[in-house]
Amino acid sequence: MGIIITGLSGSGKSTALHALEDVGCFCTDNLPLPLLHDWAEDVQQQGRQMAVCVDVRSASPQELHRELIHLRKSHPDWQLIFLEADEAVLQRRFSTVRRRHPFAPHKDLPQAIQMERDSMLELRDSADLVLNTTAINPYELADKVESFWRQLQMQSVEKGSAMTITLMSFSYRFGLPPEADMVVDMRFLPNPHYETGLATQTGRDAAVIDFLQSHSEVAEAKRRIEEWLTFIWPQMLKERKVYFTLAFGCSGGRHRSVYMSEQIAEFVRLNMGVEPLIRHREISP
Repeated sequence: MGIIITGLSGSGKSTALHALEDVGCFCTDNLPLPLLHDWAEDVQQQGRQMAVCVDVRSASPQELHRELIHLRKSHPDWQLIFLEADEAVLQRRFSTVRRRHPFAPHKDLPQAIQMERDSMLELRDSADLVLNTTAINPYELADKVESFWRQLQMQSVEKGSAMTITLMSFSYRFGLPPEADMVVDMRFLPNPHYETGLATQTGRDAAVIDFLQSHSEVAEAKRRIEEWLTFIWPQMLKERKVYFTLAFGCSGGRHRSVYMSEQIAEFVRLNMGVEPLIRHREISP
């Protein structure tokens, strides 16, 4: 098994590759494209876990896409991670380094970034995991990449579901999580924040759970989310989706969204046969 890292220039590909090196992968950066297939065969024969970064430094986006399709046909267990970020963030990152954008010799920086983004849409659409690094720091990016890798290892051993599901809570005050595939707004539910003694607690505490479960609309919302998951789960498996993040948001990201994330996690464990990853963005682990 191996991982291919690609994406936009300045999106954090080197950070992602270093994260995989830290978990024991044999890693190569900026490998010339003609060497990719032989490199993969050689490292696989050695029985080593591997990761490689290839991007527009190595070949044109069209050549990259063709070669990666060819590689993944002969190595179907290889996973492709595509990294991207918003234009303003990419411009700021390039302003802090001395290297030129690969598309920039005859274009200004905004044009170069847009040209690269447009040219890599086909490659992005074929990725198993797309990570937007706009709002995350290098440590958070490394953590996401390592989590993806470890889940792949776990699935390889257990031969269970081919999909990783992450359930997360967040506060709308601090923005939508860019990694979310689906966002569900929990602000219509009764808010424990205004109940005496509950403001400092979270949706994992018994008093908050009791408060929320005393309202029929909370149980109804949970039931409808479970029905929706039951419907889409086999469809996503059929599409061979590897990574799915379902985010629940509320005003402060501490009560209603946390409660629903934990409740749906238990439903997933019991009904999908998968151990979900849980992330509460606004509270400490």
